[in-house]
Amino acid sequence: MTASQAKLVERLIIGLCVLSILAIFQPFSLTLFSIGCVTVVIGALVFNLVPFCREGVPAGKLVKVLVIVLIVLAVAASLGIGTAFLYVEYLETLR
Repeated sequence: MTASQAKLVERLIIGLCVLSILAIFQPFSLTLFSIGCVTVVIGALVFNLVPFCREGVPAGKLVKVLVIVLIVLAVAASLGIGTAFLYVEYLETLR
C-alpha cells in the first residue's frame, strides 16, 4: 500500500468507530442505536487492522489479518452460543 492508501484505510476505520459511538449515544432513534450496537462491535474488530496500515504493507496482509479476526469472532460466538444452549439443557434437567 502507498502512504495515502494506508492513511485512507486508517481514517475509514477510525471514522467507523466514531460514527458507531455517536449512533449509540444519540437520543433520537432506536434504529440508529441498534445499528450503532452492531457497528461498534465490527469497528472494534476491524480496529485490529490499524497497526498494519503503514506504507509498504501489502493489501493482502490486511486481508489475511481480517480473515484471522473474523475466524476468532466466529469461534468466540460459537462458544458463547454453545454455552447458552448447554445452560438451557442443564436448567431443564433440574425440573
